[in-house]
Order: sequence, then C-alpha cells, then structure tokens
Amino acid sequence: MARYFDVHPVNPQPRVLHQVTRILQDSGVIAYATDSGFALGSLLGNHSGAERIREIRHLDQRHDMTVVVSEFAQLGRYVQMDNRVFRAVKAATPGPFTFILPATREVPRTMQHPKKKTIGVRVPSHTAVLALLDRLGEPLVSSTLILPGETEPMTDGWQVNEEIGHLIDAVYDSGDAGVTPTTVVDLTGDEPEIRRQGGGDPELFVA
Repeated sequence: MARYFDVHPVNPQPRVLHQVTRILQDSGVIAYATDSGFALGSLLGNHSGAERIREIRHLDQRHDMTVVVSEFAQLGRYVQMDNRVFRAVKAATPGPFTFILPATREVPRTMQHPKKKTIGVRVPSHTAVLALLDRLGEPLVSSTLILPGETEPMTDGWQVNEEIGHLIDAVYDSGDAGVTPTTVVDLTGDEPEIRRQGGGDPELFVA
C-alpha cells in the first residue's frame, strides 16, 4: 500500500520532501497533486516506473508521456524548439499546458513516441510540485491521473490512495490539486494542434 504524505501547500515539509525523494530514487511511482489535478510520476530514467504508469492508465507506447520540470530554462535539455516554438512555449509557462515536441537524446528512447520520437513537456505552477522537483534535482516523467473509463483527473488524495494505493508507492497530497487537466498542444507541425482542451487558453496558439 502507498505511503500517504500530507504536504503543506505553501511550505512543504523538508522531511516529507526527503522521504518522497528517496521513494522516487528507489524506482518508486507516486501520485502527486498539481495545478491540473493529480498526476502519476517517476524519475525520468525509471523505465519500470514509466511502464507502471502506462499500466495504471491503460496506455500504449504511442501515448506521449510528459517530462515535468521546475522552470522553462530546463526544457531545452529535453525537447527541440525553434525560435517560433521557443517564444510560444515561454509565453505560456509556467501554467496548465503540456507541449508535445521532438525529444532530444536526453530522453530515454523507451519514453519517446516509438515512431514520432516526441515527448510531452510541462512546467507546472504549483508550489508543492516545484519544491519536490527542486529537491530531486531532476525531472519527473509523468501522466495525468485519469483512470481508465474516466475523462477527468482525480483531485482528492484520499480517494487516490483508496483506489490505486495498492499500485503505487506514495501519495504526495498538498490538498490543493486543480480540477481541470492541462491543455495539450502539439507543436511538431507547421501549425499548433490542440489535442486536449483543458485549463490553458488555446487562443494563445491560434494565429
């Protein structure tokens, strides 16, 4: 059963950050509150963790996983951006967007789309998530916690623990999860494609 961590939303406890970091470093998978509902996450290099996330959500290899970082400046390490895309993404981060872009060599091939070689990237606007990312010193590979058959993300930590606690290692719950998933924007083509309408304003990407 997952360990449940009640996290202060403004000043996450150092003890909690340390313990959750250790779980992730030991190849763990966590559910964590974000500004766009709960998400599932493991360390970027944790191949078994990514597979566990896919199994929980019933996703195949063609689903773009998301690399979650704490600031815009880190994105260039994981995705390729020309000047146009760079400006568009910078203007919309941090915030409730996931951007699909070509992955760099820093992203393990097993976590990229098998044919398109893409990956999602995201910079959340959420104090407890940013504190965890800063403590880790590396990104999470993640997916919104939308259970099979559902269309909206889970938003309550206790419910997450009750329903999938036996499938994950920890619940990182700051009690302030958003209720709307991210807007997913595919920026790999000549024109932006809105794959999922969520909390972000798509007008930012409409010419």
